[in-house]
Amino acid sequence: MKNNSSHFGSWAFLIGVILAIILALFNSWNSTWLIIMVVIGLIVGLLNIAERESHPFLMSGAVLIIVAALGRDVMTAIPVLARMLDALLTIFVPATIIVAIKHVFTLARH
Repeated sequence: MKNNSSHFGSWAFLIGVILAIILALFNSWNSTWLIIMVVIGLIVGLLNIAERESHPFLMSGAVLIIVAALGRDVMTAIPVLARMLDALLTIFVPATIIVAIKHVFTLARH
């Protein structure tokens, strides 16, 4: 059974994804939402990804970030998808950074 912090992290991730979709659909992106999404990403990275999940998350997060960055020109053909991807990246980039740092400390301990 998950503890309360990981349960909170799961909810943060779900809320972040839903917010990313809503913000993209209604083109409601501004600096306040950017900060909120980054904070959600930090929460997800700190609370939602367990040590055993870090490697798959880092692989998935790295692929998502690389493909999004390299495929940005393709996505501009469909603006709502480009905005949705940008919003999702605003969650995944900070989460991936946090998980990577946690993983490095785990490796250093061993």
